Amino acid sequence: MTTKKWAFENFQEGMTLDLGEKHVTAEEIIEFASEFDAQPMHLDEQAGKASILGGLAASGWHSCAMLMRLMCDAFLLDSTSQGAPGIDYVRWMRPVLAGDTLRGTMTVLATRLSNSRPDLGFVTVRHDLTNQNGDVVMQCKHTGMFLKREAAA
Repeated sequence: MTTKKWAFENFQEGMTLDLGEKHVTAEEIIEFASEFDAQPMHLDEQAGKASILGGLAASGWHSCAMLMRLMCDAFLLDSTSQGAPGIDYVRWMRPVLAGDTLRGTMTVLATRLSNSRPDLGFVTVRHDLTNQNGDVVMQCKHTGMFLKREAAA
């Protein structure tokens, strides 16, 4: 197995990680919505403007998918990740509109070793997705499972 940069030991409570940026286009909002969330405000600019969202807006699930991509590119694909047992919460706080540029940040809230698998640790994180104005548009909290470096070798 190839050595991965991010193992359980790399995550320390209080650390933050910049996940990078993602520019959101109207085309991708419509493409995602057409496939997965075909509500009018996600498919049509005029319907979006007529809604409380104020313009063509990404589905909240699209926002989750974009955050997942940022996580993968920033660290997850170069990690000992073993998945996650679930998500504690997802909050969509502001609309993500066509033309927005999103930035992801991860903050480690807690780490602990598994009681039943000494080669595995749990890392609880909060993700913040902000727009180009610095407004938090989405926040989520979840726990990921990562192998210890020695176990992954």
